[in-house]
Amino acid sequence: MVLRRAFLPSWNHTCLAPRAHDSHVRMSSLLRPSLANNLWKMHVVRLFFWMHFMSSVLVPFFRDWGGISYTQIFTLNAWFMFCNFLLEVPTGTIADVFGRRTSLILGCLAAVVGWLTYSSIPDFRVFLVGEVLLATSMTLISGADEALIYDSLDQLGRRDEAQRIFGRLESAKLAGIIIGALAGGFIAATFGLRAPMLAQCIPNLIAAATAFSLKEPPRPRATRSLEAYRRTLGAGLRHLRDHRTLRVLAADMVTAATLAWLIIWLYQPQLERVGIGMRYFGLVHGAMCAGQILLLSNIDRVAAFLGSQRRYLFLSAIAPGFAYLALGLSNHLPVVVAAIVGAAAFGLSRPAVFMAHMNASIPSEQRATVLSSISMLRTLAVAVANPLAGWLVDWSMQGALITLGIVALVVATVSRVEEAHLVAH
Repeated sequence: MVLRRAFLPSWNHTCLAPRAHDSHVRMSSLLRPSLANNLWKMHVVRLFFWMHFMSSVLVPFFRDWGGISYTQIFTLNAWFMFCNFLLEVPTGTIADVFGRRTSLILGCLAAVVGWLTYSSIPDFRVFLVGEVLLATSMTLISGADEALIYDSLDQLGRRDEAQRIFGRLESAKLAGIIIGALAGGFIAATFGLRAPMLAQCIPNLIAAATAFSLKEPPRPRATRSLEAYRRTLGAGLRHLRDHRTLRVLAADMVTAATLAWLIIWLYQPQLERVGIGMRYFGLVHGAMCAGQILLLSNIDRVAAFLGSQRRYLFLSAIAPGFAYLALGLSNHLPVVVAAIVGAAAFGLSRPAVFMAHMNASIPSEQRATVLSSISMLRTLAVAVANPLAGWLVDWSMQGALITLGIVALVVATVSRVEEAHLVAH
């Protein structure tokens, strides 16, 4: 017994302690700022930044807690899109001059201030300020995250992994959206409509803390100016004007995507109408995201089944139209849920399908310019359409849905996209 007691301390010291020490070293190595650790940390930033608890109860929050009309709700989204448009250059300059890490930290913290502003006072003017803060947050994050990852891979000699890593980043974003939506409905049902907005600060603070531990990759410093921005926009618009195929594709994508975007603001009142409780809104929101993922993962198979890319694009354009009509004409719960998920799956995933076809019509040296111009046109189209949709909903929800459905079907029918536009150039 004496020998055993004398042996045990020595055994613990020589065997257990080194193992604990090794684990501590590995953990410290995993957490320290380094280019290699940037890769997994950016997945954490993406996951928590996009964990939007409020997404599944956004309309009830503004309508019931905020006390504003549908016209004002849609106007808020239009204001948000317009602010995104205006802030693209100044926030890009922050990333270029002060670093992508700084831009990411500021973006996460701006979101926290934005959520606190939203949940402070139920007043339309306060919400307008909140939208400016959220637009600032989004534009600070957008592009800076992917640029930091690509620069890190470049410095590590792993540029060939970029496509796989970016795919995982997008998966982390979608996972955050789904988790946030599923949790948000239960938070609102349990603690009230204001609670998801306040709770939103927690994941954004986690994202900010993670971003703070990132290592800024070495890079050449660049600056963006308003004049350079004007030249970029001008060059992109001229290429759109002069290239018929690209012009047709862009017009089709922007108009149909603008109409489909409205389902984000219309689906929650429809769920209320058929008696689905707020705690289950997140399940439908998650199904909308899952539908997009499923469709985007099987685009080639669906197009092959239909016989051509053109037929698929036509189907994806008319699907939201029929969905809006179904929502306007039916009170049957399965029909309403199926229409919501179908409109989101086909309509919201549609722009991603266009990207390969449009890229084939853009010279490499002008690609970023033209795609940026198309993105800005889409943003402006949403900013214009939203207040009009809000006015329609305040007039009549059923009338608005039927009107939007008819307009979407007309847009799909008059589309000038041909099969010849959808082959590599």
